[in-house]
Amino acid sequence: MGQDIPDPQGCFSRQLREHNRRKQWKLNYQEAAIYLQEGQNNDKFYTHPQSHEALPAYQVAHNRWFYLLDLFAAICVMLLAACERPAVASLEMPVGVHGSVEMLCLLILSLDLGIRVKWLGWKSFLKHKRTLLKAVAIILMLIESIVVLIRQTNHFRVTRALRPLFLVHSHYCQGVRRITRQIMQSLPPILDMIVLLLFFMLIFSILAFYLFSGIKTDTNFKTIQSSFISLFVLLTTANYPDVMMPAYNESRVYSVFFIVYLSLELYFLMNLLLAVVYDTFSNLEKSKVRSLFFHKREGCVRAFKLLVTQNNQSQLSLKHFMGMMEFFLPNKTRRDYYLMFKSLNTSRTGLLTLDEFFNIYDVVRLKWKLKSDTSLWSSNFKYPCNIIFKGLYRFTTWRLFDYFIYIIIAGNFIWILIETVRISTEAVSVKNYDFSASWISIVFVCIYSIESVIKILGRGPLDYFTQGWDVFDFLVTLVSLIGVFGEIFENSFYYVMVLRPFRLLRLFKIKKRYRDVLGTLFVLFSKLISLAICIVVVYYFYAIIGMEVFLDIDLKNCCQNSSVESFYKYDNSTKSGYYYLNSFDNIFISGVTLFELTVVNNWFIIMEGFANAVSQWSRVYFMSFYIVMM
Repeated sequence: MGQDIPDPQGCFSRQLREHNRRKQWKLNYQEAAIYLQEGQNNDKFYTHPQSHEALPAYQVAHNRWFYLLDLFAAICVMLLAACERPAVASLEMPVGVHGSVEMLCLLILSLDLGIRVKWLGWKSFLKHKRTLLKAVAIILMLIESIVVLIRQTNHFRVTRALRPLFLVHSHYCQGVRRITRQIMQSLPPILDMIVLLLFFMLIFSILAFYLFSGIKTDTNFKTIQSSFISLFVLLTTANYPDVMMPAYNESRVYSVFFIVYLSLELYFLMNLLLAVVYDTFSNLEKSKVRSLFFHKREGCVRAFKLLVTQNNQSQLSLKHFMGMMEFFLPNKTRRDYYLMFKSLNTSRTGLLTLDEFFNIYDVVRLKWKLKSDTSLWSSNFKYPCNIIFKGLYRFTTWRLFDYFIYIIIAGNFIWILIETVRISTEAVSVKNYDFSASWISIVFVCIYSIESVIKILGRGPLDYFTQGWDVFDFLVTLVSLIGVFGEIFENSFYYVMVLRPFRLLRLFKIKKRYRDVLGTLFVLFSKLISLAICIVVVYYFYAIIGMEVFLDIDLKNCCQNSSVESFYKYDNSTKSGYYYLNSFDNIFISGVTLFELTVVNNWFIIMEGFANAVSQWSRVYFMSFYIVMM
């Protein structure tokens, strides 16, 4: 009997061992999930938390809410440019207010640095160049903001141009960082080509000076400086053929110089430069994809080693896979984990090999839904509602129904075109025209609205609002409804007419090729957004410098006795006036001015205006912007 009595000390020892074992496996699951995240995000493995004490800091730094807070602070500190001197009139803030907001945002951004030091340690922290650059920028800006708050006045603050670094550093701008990194890595061969381009330009400038400086009517080549600038602008074709005409008037043979210059610089070297850029980017992209592939595999190998047991080190069980997935994808259900495991386990052995585990990054992107014979959302409705909704579903999937809608869209297009032509032929100002809604316009919008309602009821809201083209149709219909109500209640408010052409966007659905074009745009949208943010970063950088350098410069009647005098006349006696509006009075006006420079057409007129009003050295700003943006 005594042998049947359990040993309390032995039971406690077994419970303790079981508790420690579960705790160890939980830590293994968590660390394996971190390795997979590092492989997915292309994080360096030396940033992996090296101890349990560093784990809480790592979890905070990789928390979604912390990501959003960091992104909010980065955007907020950039938007402060609209409130600081020179500010947008309606957004101007006292120095103490925007200075305090800036300090608060910088302190929030510095939280990331403090947490990184906690989990990385100083040695690894100082090895991370991007984080170190962010730290230096924050220190400089904190010192400047303290000085601004003490003096209660703004000073020359060109360091504000570095604020986009915080946006690029944020978690949600990984695509922007990738493009920026590739640009920086591709600079050496591109700079070599730019130097070659400028070298030939300098040779032609010297030649042009000796050839054309003696022509009295030609002011483009009077000095070597003006000669170089004229040929630089000629490379953009913005001043062609105007720059050639005085010399061409002197001798028709001089046209050979300009033809040879453009053939060499514009059509050969510029195309060669584009080829170098394309080849460099392509090679970097291939190298990046290759390194990312092996980096993900390295993350899988490290995670796999933590998930296998000592008894079976080559295969991973479902239990440990699901334990790891609870940390890797906590928002998914256990059913999703099981389906992922089954999808990975192509050998159908019930255990994952390392080769099968390598595909985890592809499987986690899959979405699962129940396969059911009753796919209609209204299948469980009571009679007669289920019959009615089923009939609506059949009606919306009827091919003739689609053809009818296409005919309506085409008819709406013809009607809007006829109405616009009729308005344009009448001698009435658009602002004074009576835009009361016509019954035809109301009928078209009613048909669109009925179509949307029928589809939502027949197919169900979930199915309707998860289809890209249906969401597109719904938004166009919603805008059309707003336009019609605007015409009914505010017939004198002509701006609602701008909403009418949005109905015609549905014409994209008529032809498959048009749908493919728009579909391709949506597929590339994420990459285009990253590229657009990179362009905005460049614009912001140059806009801040422009506002600091060209603050309070008045270009009205600025260029007396110069070739661009007529463009800056304040009385607007010439059709080519209004160029004095291109200024750097605030961040948004600066953006418009820089966009005009990007478009190239007559960009040199803006440059010449500031060169005459400020300094000849201001051309460096505009020419460098063109080189960066081209």
